[in-house]
Amino acid sequence: MKLKKISDRIYYLPNEEENDRPVLGYIKGDKYSLAIDAGNSSKHVEKFYSELNNLDLKLPDYTVITHWHWDHTFGMHSVEGKTIAGKTTNDKLKEVATWQWSDEDMKNRLEAGEDIEMCDRCIKVEYSNRQEIKVIPADIEFNGSLKIDLGGIHCELIQVEAPHSEDSVLICVPEEKTLFVGDANCEDFYNNNGNYDKDKLESFIALMRKIHFDTYVWGHDEPQTKDEAITYLVDQLEMLK
Repeated sequence: MKLKKISDRIYYLPNEEENDRPVLGYIKGDKYSLAIDAGNSSKHVEKFYSELNNLDLKLPDYTVITHWHWDHTFGMHSVEGKTIAGKTTNDKLKEVATWQWSDEDMKNRLEAGEDIEMCDRCIKVEYSNRQEIKVIPADIEFNGSLKIDLGGIHCELIQVEAPHSEDSVLICVPEEKTLFVGDANCEDFYNNNGNYDKDKLESFIALMRKIHFDTYVWGHDEPQTKDEAITYLVDQLEMLK
């Protein structure tokens, strides 16, 4: 899987379905660079960095986490520079850091509803040795919003209660008219049986309409236009009515 270019300043590593590796984003500033999400393992991070090196792109000074789910966070201990997460995400990561990864522990979490079957299955694919799993909180924590000047380009981090997860963080790059949403637009597999919550989806669509962007980058597929993204979400909302 090769790094793909959106613009001279924005790149992404595509997702991999089998082991639930999400899209990893990269934003190139004149002074600093920023990655979006830390991937699901050290191996995922290594692959991302190898692709950056192949294009002579500096490794990230910062890595922003879009939400707490394992596929976006289990590589955090391997990234360069500082990690950044919203407070709600960081609180959950501190909890997950206490989890154990034996077959029995994972089974107990499934039965208790703390984890879900898809994640359980993909973790076992990504980690042949689950003793390698290491979960840590972010170095930098914020509440509400945060603006980062990378030099010649800015990133605006916005906490939202999205359909997929209540701790979602969106990353808007105004100069490039690009929005990274992680999995914010997806269904809720932890709290709503893999379905959308109608009110959250309506709120998310309204927010998408307000934000100025042309390119919509989400966690488990190719980027879309703003119109494509909103049309899909509106279609999903209609099915709930």
